[in-house]
Amino acid sequence: MNDSTSLPSAAEPGWRKTGGGQSLPEVHRSITVPAGAGFWRKVLAFSGPGFLVAVGYMDPGNWATDLAGGAKFGYSLLSVIMISNLMAILLQHLCIKLGVATGRDLAQACRDHYSRPTVWFLWILCELAIAACDLAEVVGSAIGLQLLFGLPLVWGCVITAADVMIVLLLQNRGFRYIEALVITLIVTIGGCFAVELFIAKPDMGGVFAGFIPRLETLRNSDMLYVAIGILGATVMPHNLYLHSSIIQTRKFVQNSAGKAEAIKFGTLDSTFALMFALFINAAILILAAAAFHGNGHEQVGEIQEAFHLLDGVLGVTFASTLFALALLASGQNSTLTGTLAGQIVMEGFLNIRLRPWLRRLITRGIAIVPAVVVISIYGESKSTELLVASQVCLSMQLGFACWPLMRFTGDRAKMGEFVNPWWIKLLGWTITLVIIALNVKLLVDTLLPEAWTHWLYSLFGFSAPA
Repeated sequence: MNDSTSLPSAAEPGWRKTGGGQSLPEVHRSITVPAGAGFWRKVLAFSGPGFLVAVGYMDPGNWATDLAGGAKFGYSLLSVIMISNLMAILLQHLCIKLGVATGRDLAQACRDHYSRPTVWFLWILCELAIAACDLAEVVGSAIGLQLLFGLPLVWGCVITAADVMIVLLLQNRGFRYIEALVITLIVTIGGCFAVELFIAKPDMGGVFAGFIPRLETLRNSDMLYVAIGILGATVMPHNLYLHSSIIQTRKFVQNSAGKAEAIKFGTLDSTFALMFALFINAAILILAAAAFHGNGHEQVGEIQEAFHLLDGVLGVTFASTLFALALLASGQNSTLTGTLAGQIVMEGFLNIRLRPWLRRLITRGIAIVPAVVVISIYGESKSTELLVASQVCLSMQLGFACWPLMRFTGDRAKMGEFVNPWWIKLLGWTITLVIIALNVKLLVDTLLPEAWTHWLYSLFGFSAPA
């Protein structure tokens, strides 16, 4: 079969092309997939993008929400991590389909489809999500530097701005170098937590029971707040834009069979990587539950406090060091993907291309300024609250990324033979509506007067938040 198939392109009636060329043009189709290779060689060729996406599912924002959830509620919120991860697997699969089938990333697809005011609105929301994520990376890296080397938190925040040079160096050398560094840091994080769990010896019966969903999570407003934070930290909106772009770094045959193969191997890559992220997220919560819950430390929610308590609680002298090392690796890893996501959304939504170092410094500045201001005024004790709030902010933006993703991948005029089947449409739209409903509930709990909140809760048979 030749390359001129009947699949729709951005210039055909399913799209209203509004300018702009390839997504991430400097690395577009830069990694060749051998056409006649066997299964495992193709697995290796497509391996990488999933791990870059998985980084966002284990960034420092996850640490704050997982620590708070484990210390306060034990193993109960493991079900939220598992459900969030399953949601992520489906949504990232749809991003792969969009990028492969149409040759457009999600931001470009939005610019092609929506009116200019809507595009600007979606772009602003996405930039807010990236700023919230970058805030978590800045604060998390700074905390890691403080715990390991004793640096003041404000100086740690400022130092993290320099990591833009790492990204530029690696991207100039080739996309495989970025992927290799990311995978190395992920393995470092996983190794640290494997040792921590071996030392902590969690209650395995409680762990398995924690993966069973329970209605109490919705009824208890404190649990729901942390649960939505976990959801926001796990399924991250800018990752949807990122994955639909970086899957296009692979140079595969541009026909129906080649695209179907790219979707299959890309999905294998992302699913495996996200299962690894599930292990790390669950490990953080399990460690907090085993070390702090029921031991008089239920209110431990700050990363620094957990660091100082771990050695004593677990009875070893290196548990805290491993914890801080994994945190620093997590923060530095997340900065790499944040750079790419920022570039993708600005170029995709607005067709504006800035030099990568300038784009990175703008994103870092947006994150560093509020972090430095809050820490300077309110003290270092507020750093973990900043992390949790940033993840709730991410969750609030998520519906605005899921909606167009479902809309585009369910449109035969855009996707051709790769349009979503009915069961994926049902699952995807259910996930999207659940995310939106949970965020509306969070807004009701946060913004409405107490009397109105009690009335609304009683109307639907729920107990009002405390």
